[in-house]
Amino acid sequence: MKGFTIYIIPVLILILSSCYPEENLNVPVNDTQIEIVTELDQYIDDHFTTEYGMAIRYKFVDRYVSSLQRVTAPRLESVRPMLDFVEEFWINPYLEVENGEDFFKKHVPPEIIFLGGLIYLGDGLQVLGTADAGARITFTNVNAIDPTDEEWRDQQLNTVYHEFAHTVHQLYKLPTAFETISPEGYTGAGSWFVLTDEEALERGFVSPYATSNPNEDFAETVSFFLFYSDFYGHFVDQEDCETTICETRNQGRDMIRTKISSITSHYEKVTGVDLEELRAAIQSRL
Repeated sequence: MKGFTIYIIPVLILILSSCYPEENLNVPVNDTQIEIVTELDQYIDDHFTTEYGMAIRYKFVDRYVSSLQRVTAPRLESVRPMLDFVEEFWINPYLEVENGEDFFKKHVPPEIIFLGGLIYLGDGLQVLGTADAGARITFTNVNAIDPTDEEWRDQQLNTVYHEFAHTVHQLYKLPTAFETISPEGYTGAGSWFVLTDEEALERGFVSPYATSNPNEDFAETVSFFLFYSDFYGHFVDQEDCETTICETRNQGRDMIRTKISSITSHYEKVTGVDLEELRAAIQSRL
C-alpha cells in the first residue's frame, strides 16, 4: 500500500495541473470594484453625465453627509421621477433662455445627490438641501416626490435655485453694494430661525434664512424670485398705511425690490442670463 500511495499522488497532481493549461485560477471570488450597470444607470449616463458632466448619486454613501446628520436613502422607484422633475424644472428652463444653456453647462455642479428624507441635525433642525462650493447639490425628501404637492415642489425648487445661485456670487462676487441695501437686518447663522416671515420682511428680506448673511440673502432672493408665483404681488407696497408696522413692511418691500433690481442687472452682466426670462420659463411650468 505504501508503494501504491507514492505512485498515485504524483499522477493526480499531474492531471490537475495539466487539464486547463491556459486558465488562471487566481481570480478573487468577490471583486468589490465590479458594479452592475442597470437601465437606470445607463439613462443617467446618457441624459445627465454625458450631456452635462453631471453625476447623479442615488445609491447612499455616508460621505455625502456628516457624522452628526441622520438621513434616509432614496427608494429606487423614486429616482426616475425625481430625475424627470430636475430636468423639467431646473435644466429645461435654462435651455430655453438666451445664453442659458451655455451658462448651465459651464457652471452645473458635477455631483447631484438624492436623499430619501430630510437631513436631521442633532439639535432637531432639518436641512432641506445643501451645496458644496459649486461642486455638489443635495436634494432631500426624494421619497415623498409629488410635483402636484405645492409644498414639496416649492421646497425642491427653493433648494435647487438657491444652491445654484451660490455659484454666481462664488465666481463673480455679489452685486456692487449689495450688502449695504439692508445692512442692519442680518442676524447671523445662529439666530435667523427665531424670526418669523413677517419680521424678515420688515428687515428687507424674502425669508428668515436670508438674514443669515449677504451670500445667503443673495441666493434666497434669487430663488424666491424664480419660483414664487406671487413674488411681485407679495412685495408690492401696501396702500393707505396707517400704522408703523405697515410703513416698516413697506420699507422692507422696497429694499427687496432694490435687491432684485441689483441682482437681475448683475446676472445679465456677468452671466448673460436674463432672470426675468428664466422666471417666465419656470412659471410657465407651475
